[in-house]
Amino acid sequence: MITLTIWSDFACPYCYIGESRLEKAIEELGVKDDVRIDYRAFELDPTASKEVVSTTPERFAGKYRLSLDGAKEQIEQISSLGRELGIDFNYATTRYSNTRDAHRLMKLAEAKYDRETVTRLNELLFKAYFVENLVLADHDVLLSKAMEAGLKEEEVKEVLNSDKYDDEVRFDEREAMMRGVHGVPYIVFNGDFAVPGALTLDGFKSAIERSLKKVRNNETKERAHQCGPEGCQLL
Repeated sequence: MITLTIWSDFACPYCYIGESRLEKAIEELGVKDDVRIDYRAFELDPTASKEVVSTTPERFAGKYRLSLDGAKEQIEQISSLGRELGIDFNYATTRYSNTRDAHRLMKLAEAKYDRETVTRLNELLFKAYFVENLVLADHDVLLSKAMEAGLKEEEVKEVLNSDKYDDEVRFDEREAMMRGVHGVPYIVFNGDFAVPGALTLDGFKSAIERSLKKVRNNETKERAHQCGPEGCQLL
């Protein structure tokens, strides 16, 4: 078993694309039972408004110093990468807002629910933003998606109406800062090596196989040096 630790934000297109490629790589390799994914919070803009104050092309153009047409062209190129994975990727019409409450809900899921529920909520939040173009700061949206994932209504409301799990989100972001992470997705493979950015499908397969091979080799060495009733085995 290996653990992949992923720092990402629900408003990050490359995070959705990267995690979708990763899931596909795991499926195609047939190693679902050998891989655990742990999600870490990383807000692209912790100071972002809870209200939608601009369009995505406008924000993109301002951030990267592009013309509006140039921004739209690059946004479409990114969207096409998502569509290649079968996602109805609507990046141009996303409605950007603060994502901290969405990350806090993920912390609730991780604290009280199984991995399947956590993974389902993660996917639903990405889909809400990039496919359905919903506002992730909207508590009604978050409540709906959390309940769809299998979380209990009263627990979700308790979190949304408080600052519960805010410290956990900030802890993830401080850890990212200590690691020198400036962009996401950022993936650490079993505490061994890190991959910044969204790899290709083949790139993810190679990284997973490398990590699994190292773990299996270590397990083999440990077994080879064990002593039993008939003596000690050495390599």
